[in-house]
Amino acid sequence: MGCKKKGGPLFYDRCFRKIKAMKDKVAVVIGAGDNLGSAIGRCFANEGFTVVAARRNGDKLTNLKNDIESKGGTFYGFSLDARIENDVVAFIKEIEQNIGSIEVAIYNIGGNIKFSITETSSQKYYKTWEMAAFGAFLVGKEVAKRMLPRSNGTIIFTGATASIRGSDGYSAFAGAKHAKRSLAQSMARELGPKGIHVAHVVIDGAIDTPWIQELFSDFYNEKKDQDGLMNPDDIAKNYLWLYKQPRNAWTHEIDLRPWIEKW
Repeated sequence: MGCKKKGGPLFYDRCFRKIKAMKDKVAVVIGAGDNLGSAIGRCFANEGFTVVAARRNGDKLTNLKNDIESKGGTFYGFSLDARIENDVVAFIKEIEQNIGSIEVAIYNIGGNIKFSITETSSQKYYKTWEMAAFGAFLVGKEVAKRMLPRSNGTIIFTGATASIRGSDGYSAFAGAKHAKRSLAQSMARELGPKGIHVAHVVIDGAIDTPWIQELFSDFYNEKKDQDGLMNPDDIAKNYLWLYKQPRNAWTHEIDLRPWIEKW
């Protein structure tokens, strides 16, 4: 069951009632899919954060909502297309006005596609860029506006192998991910001296997901037996670690990979 759209992002809670103001620290996860995004949400909820999660279809956040609330946590979910500026503006405003101050924001939208350069249409290229880079810009900008007056906060962007090197068939994905990485670097230089920690996490390996298991069963079984797939919950702990870093020793970028992954 979901909310009916009345303009802007959609709020999704048990009784569809107006959000009550809260003073808890808020962790926002944009791109809260069933695997890494949900793991990040659970990780911060376990640390006492109020978790606000968003994905294209907020109805799919039910499992994450149940996981967090069953352990006594507080959860709010939204349907959000991060490529639409007005919706992003309304989404951040709703959180700040009616839920609480955003302490940490994670942009976890990917957009991974693989096509040869001759098969990559302009539409595919542009859409991938919108999801991975443009949405990151919109969210990063709006969150920064809220954090700057407080001189405090953490913004984390999820990257990939394609963020640091291109590969056969990944012209669109690599281009978009490179753009996101450059955005994160620029924001870190600008916002770091103003008290806002901006970090970029390179996921340099295959994540243990049902999607990988279904599409690449032989690869999955081989890697799984060797502890060579990245556990979403273990990845999420690194996001929390970044948030907890003291400002005299901030990390801007980390590269996460399984022990058997080749450089």
